[in-house]
Amino acid sequence: MKLTYRAGVVAGLLVGAVALAACSSSKTNSGSNNSSSTTPPTSTSTSTSAANATTCFSGTLNAEGSTAQANAMSAWQKGYQTACPGSTVNYNPTGSGAGVSEFNAGKVDFAGSDAALNPKATPSEVTAAQKRCGSTPLDLPMVGGPIAIAFKLNGVSKLVLNGTTIANIFLGKIKTWDDPAIKALNSGATLPSTKISVFYRSDSSGTTKNFESYLAATAPTVFASAPDKDSSKAGFAGQGKSGSQAVADGVSSTQGGIGYMEYSFAVNGSLSTASIDNGGGAVDISPDSASAAIASAPTTGTGNDLTLKLDYGTKTPGAYPITLVTYEIVCTKYADSAVATKVKDFLTYTVTSGQAGLKAIGYAPLPAALQAKVAAAVATIS
Repeated sequence: MKLTYRAGVVAGLLVGAVALAACSSSKTNSGSNNSSSTTPPTSTSTSTSAANATTCFSGTLNAEGSTAQANAMSAWQKGYQTACPGSTVNYNPTGSGAGVSEFNAGKVDFAGSDAALNPKATPSEVTAAQKRCGSTPLDLPMVGGPIAIAFKLNGVSKLVLNGTTIANIFLGKIKTWDDPAIKALNSGATLPSTKISVFYRSDSSGTTKNFESYLAATAPTVFASAPDKDSSKAGFAGQGKSGSQAVADGVSSTQGGIGYMEYSFAVNGSLSTASIDNGGGAVDISPDSASAAIASAPTTGTGNDLTLKLDYGTKTPGAYPITLVTYEIVCTKYADSAVATKVKDFLTYTVTSGQAGLKAIGYAPLPAALQAKVAAAVATIS
């Protein structure tokens, strides 16, 4: 998988953090590259008391899904594989929906998703996950990320928007940048009459569902659709693009362009991003302002399922409201214990040492209390 420059830099920071910890060896027979492998592991694990020590598996681990976590995953892959030269971690950033489908089909060992499995909204998806696992599937939050509203507009580098205005822009009701609704939020700014060109995700996307959840919470009279991974149900104007990178590229290449994407893609593309007036004042996008929103989110899952309920309508000063938590979807118990060992070893790394340096590429590390819960849940995978 191609590493962006920033992701590569952060991977180096992660490797540095891991170098301070001992790397024990938990060798497993690589078997096949997916969960259909039936070769049992040969375990030669050794214990260590070093904080955040990395346990290394031998062989290949395959995952797929969320593009929002792709830059974090790139850093994690490089950091883990540097600490553990005998391991290979593959991650295919095809989108949350595709990742869950491939996981449920048994083609990958875990899925990355910006939306947790939901027995009420998508019961067939949950049933398929249970059948694939033969055990309870778990949603494990691994990293937070603000969703950027990125734009390209000559002469304008600072912009304030709110839920109602954003909804009207993406639904095509506000068509130019000098619209009175935008001017009202940006007193003193010189806004051109440039046509607004909207870019949105055309693939099944957890980022889309989180973005739409924000619109539904803050502009319910304008955005009346039920939040969904499929943007075609929302009636967005403009152009659909597959993946966060394609949305970022669309905005970057279009004067008057605007789009939503996980913040790291805006950072990597050097795109301007809007501040969001959440009702408690304008909030700049940052990992810290996203963490302020995530920290208060209660857990709604049961047992070791750590699904979170985000408050998209928060009016807390300094809390950035368009925020997602991206999950790893795993089995509680795998049919192949060798696969379970690989998943557990790698995710133990991502939730401990792997949290270091995430801010540098625009992600919000898990709050300490949530990090401890996720680490405990990962430890139960078998």
